Amino acid sequence: MLDLETREETPVPDRTTRRAALWATVVAVPVAVLVGFLAFTQVLRPAQPAAAPTTAAPSARAAVPDTPVPMAAPALSARAAQVCQAVTSALPGTLRDLPARQVTAGPRQNAAWGEPPITLACGVAQPAMCATLDGGAGCVPLDAELLNMNEVCWYARQDPAGPVFTTLDREVPVRVTVPTGYAQAAQWANEFSDAVAAASRKRTTGVPSGCR
Repeated sequence: MLDLETREETPVPDRTTRRAALWATVVAVPVAVLVGFLAFTQVLRPAQPAAAPTTAAPSARAAVPDTPVPMAAPALSARAAQVCQAVTSALPGTLRDLPARQVTAGPRQNAAWGEPPITLACGVAQPAMCATLDGGAGCVPLDAELLNMNEVCWYARQDPAGPVFTTLDREVPVRVTVPTGYAQAAQWANEFSDAVAAASRKRTTGVPSGCR
């Protein structure tokens, strides 16, 4: 009998697998070299200084002159003079960023800030409501929008130089003029509401319904 030896055949390498592995090696080596080179250059590169934060330039305002602001000072009754002195005594030396200025007359009833000047005049004539919707010169239109701010009722009239705000619900009226160029004019007028409310009592009659 013939002994038949069982031989294990040596597997033939898959050419496709070998070829893929070879290409992977060819591609991987240059990539590794490139990554190492980039990392090395990053180490050698000097650190860049951080960019300085930018600061917005402040809005430019006109220089405030030393000259007093021209204002009229009509004669006041004893009660009105007392109220106006209380109002002006409570006013700030600086209105937001606007410095206070001298006035040509009536410092106990008038005040001014900045350039162009925002002005306050106490003891002005009480605005009258118009009798009809057609209105008339100098009266408050019946359909006017009134501003109730911090317990004070203001009527805003637009003049060529800027809005003019006058109280309608106080025994001694106060008028604030805000020149054109100041944004949110009503908020500037409202800066004085607390002083007016504390010094001047509310009227009991003749108050427009929009103020109640």
